[in-house]
Amino acid sequence: NPSDLALLAGGYLDRSYPFTPGLEGSGTVVATGSGFLPWLRSGNRVACSPLQGRNGTWSEYMCTSAMHVAPLPQQVSMDQGAMMLVNPMTAMAFMHLAKKGRHQALVNNAAASSLGKMLIKLSDSKRIPLINIVRKEEQVIALKKGGATYVLNSSSATFKEDLAGLSRKLNATLILDAVTGSQSALLLDAAPRGSTLLAYARLSGEPISADPAALIREEKEIRGFQLGNWLQSKGLLFKLRFLNSVKKLLTTDLSSHISRTYSLEHAEEAIDQYKAHMSDGKILLKIGS
Repeated sequence: NPSDLALLAGGYLDRSYPFTPGLEGSGTVVATGSGFLPWLRSGNRVACSPLQGRNGTWSEYMCTSAMHVAPLPQQVSMDQGAMMLVNPMTAMAFMHLAKKGRHQALVNNAAASSLGKMLIKLSDSKRIPLINIVRKEEQVIALKKGGATYVLNSSSATFKEDLAGLSRKLNATLILDAVTGSQSALLLDAAPRGSTLLAYARLSGEPISADPAALIREEKEIRGFQLGNWLQSKGLLFKLRFLNSVKKLLTTDLSSHISRTYSLEHAEEAIDQYKAHMSDGKILLKIGS
């Protein structure tokens, strides 16, 4: 995931070295501590994530909390299970925020990503218009073939005007910004009054640039989003219901295309491949037999 790259680069997910990377994965529970919930997980095929600040999933074994594993439904493969937590849960969280905030339409950049494609399917099923932003004309064609209604090319000479016109027409007041940098200011300028920009990644590697006067005058705001922090603010019952809703869509709206699979010994090659071809699909690391 881009969040794995950010962790490795010492970006917004900073860590002290050395550490084992990997923010999500899948495996089989082979040992547990005491307690009812760990006992229930014993022997299960699960999706898993590490405890904050602890070693991650790029290893043969990982020790984590029973609250950080989710049993996989029978119809979900270990491959799809390895991608169950970060993108699917983030996409569902964005839909929840859109509904709770009564936003009539959304904007998402980096729309050709795996997460972006999930949002296209979810927005269609939930009937919330979504403006998708990509950088290349072939991505525009691919997303429209995949069912996207509104796709804009940020490299187009008329992009700023097109975005402003469409954002105001649809009243797209929630902006999902994975790029940040100078594009954040452009997105905010094009947005209707009272819009919220949600920064959830930093693909440009640049800090957010925005005019405070425009934010004040039109009552716009910039917020950050990190899935782990958002989930931590929720109660146990909400988390269980939320996870079940994600599981139900893993083979449909929340499925991910796998581009290539590598062994852990070729992790550096896998990282280079992913960085160069992010829109092609996910890269999996298979560890052990």
